[in-house]
Amino acid sequence: MHSPNHSPNHSPNPRRIVVLGATGTIGVATVNALVRRGHEVVCFVRPRAGAGGALGPQESQHLLAGATVRFGEITDPDAFARKGLCGERFDALVSCLASRTGVPEDAWAIDHRAHVYALDAARKVGVRQVVLLSAICVQKPILAFQQAKLAFEKTLIESGLIYSIVRPTAFFKSLSGQIDRVKRGKPFLVFGNGELTACKPISDRDLGNYLADCLDDDRLHNRILSIGGPGEAMTPRQQGEHLFALLGKPPRFKQVPVALLDTIVAVLGGLGRLIPPLASKAELARIGRYYATESMLVLNPETGCYDAAATPSTGSDTLFDFYADLVSGTVSAERGDHSVF
Repeated sequence: MHSPNHSPNHSPNPRRIVVLGATGTIGVATVNALVRRGHEVVCFVRPRAGAGGALGPQESQHLLAGATVRFGEITDPDAFARKGLCGERFDALVSCLASRTGVPEDAWAIDHRAHVYALDAARKVGVRQVVLLSAICVQKPILAFQQAKLAFEKTLIESGLIYSIVRPTAFFKSLSGQIDRVKRGKPFLVFGNGELTACKPISDRDLGNYLADCLDDDRLHNRILSIGGPGEAMTPRQQGEHLFALLGKPPRFKQVPVALLDTIVAVLGGLGRLIPPLASKAELARIGRYYATESMLVLNPETGCYDAAATPSTGSDTLFDFYADLVSGTVSAERGDHSVF
């Protein structure tokens, strides 16, 4: 199924919407889409938001122009109700909130508990619809953050509210980390031969529009929606080849064996049992290995294989257009705390 046509026109049913995770790049794009459609949007954000807490209240308000911005800690069970909702009536909750690192403590605090608290508080002020940004990688849940996301997905599905759970494939920003190193004449790093995985990347703008569409399009209600961006699935090697072509350089790749990642995971995992801070580093290494070996596409439960043809496409922005804009300097990529390279 393809996304409905994105229209800048007002929603046929403007509502009061509270948004979590609004200061991330996808959150900002989603807030822009909601405001453009004529919804009344209230964002609940941390007093120090953004990657590394770089955004103060004034910067957050500027970033989320057109929306009301309220401040508090989402991990405080009562803060969202008191400082975010303020006892006012809301129609819908849209969450782009995600743990910043994916390590177990962070994942269960944000991807699960904070969402459970927020859902409970939102129901008490009239919310009857929830749009949740999840991730396509929860199809094969072997990591803590995937299990935490799935646990909340289950809670939401069982809540009786109208829900749309959106599981996008890879984001442009997460596939842009090697542009500077390639510009400096270094090779493009790939795991294995660079063809172990594939994805259908989606832009922040297209994803934000899709999340906003979920409020009005009843075809997207009470469903888990795995989506990718436009075009064919692409491998890391194809991404690298296109980047070299953009820069007018001959392709140069450095192959990193997956076995090296396995060794790092094993060593850190063993040391983590003795030195607790290394346990988090071991989980980050496991996350890195997962993304190096698993495609971000729909998983066919019957075959156990990833299926590009079964991964719906939405939007119009392409990764290679984004690369061209990055290379020319017309855009920049904020990659935050999820960077691999």
